[in-house]
This record gives sequence, C-alpha cells and structure tokens, in this order.
Amino acid sequence: MGAAAVEPAAVVDRVALDLEGRRKRRHVVTTVKGNAILIDLAEVPSLHDGDGLVLEDGGVVRVEALPEDLMEVTVSDAAERVKVAWHLGNRHLAVQFVGEAMRIRQDHVIKVMLEGLGARVVELSAAFDPEAGAYGHQHGGHQHGGHGHGHG
Repeated sequence: MGAAAVEPAAVVDRVALDLEGRRKRRHVVTTVKGNAILIDLAEVPSLHDGDGLVLEDGGVVRVEALPEDLMEVTVSDAAERVKVAWHLGNRHLAVQFVGEAMRIRQDHVIKVMLEGLGARVVELSAAFDPEAGAYGHQHGGHQHGGHGHGHG
C-alpha cells in the first residue's frame, strides 16, 4: 500500500490515527469499517488529516487525525512568543503553530513552566500536526528527505 492524494470518489474506507500512527512506516491498522490493513510504505511517512492510503486494488483509505490531549499556549506579544518558543525548542518538544498560538502535548511540568513565563495555557483535545523541523520530517530522533506521498 502506498500513500497519495485523495480523490473523493476513490475513498472506500477511513482510518483514524494519532500522530505516531501517522508516522509509522509499517504497521497493521483497523479501519472505521473494521477491516485490518497493513500500512507498508517505503519510507517513514508524515501523513496528515485528509491524506489517502492507496490499496493494492486501487481503492483509497482516507487518513483522519485522531484528537490528542494538547495544550494551547498563547502570550501577550511577539517578544513573549519568541521566548516561549525558545523554551519549547530547547526541550525538543514537538510544536504545532495555529495562528499566534502554539500547541504541544499535555505535560504538567511544562504547563507549570509556561505559566511561570507568563503564558496562558488551555488544555484541549484536537488533532496534532506539529512542525516537521528544520531538516524535514522528524521521527524519533532521525530525519529523512522527500517522501512518496501527496497531500490532498
């Protein structure tokens, strides 16, 4: 099975995956319709909500990003945002930028630190799609270049 952009007419099923599930190269998943399928990609992917996985018969399984327990971090101005972003990066945390807010995975210790820096922290449940990093996709301590799938 490979990954590709989604043509709505070709979608035969859907699979809901968290961030780790969307970044595994090879694993078996259960679709919304209850079918077990093997995801077996040539490289470690960075699948996003709305991407498609092409089955051997040409059908497409649409990827849906599962909601995860996150914290949305906001601050009063750009200088404070840079300071908070520096602290998050210094701890090698995955960060998703949503407008002027930053989203990270829930972590009590990090929440206390952020509030100590003057940030407003709100816990929420949402799909998590953090930045890939300066060198391309990041997956458990390694990176790779291009990937063999499109984004729909």
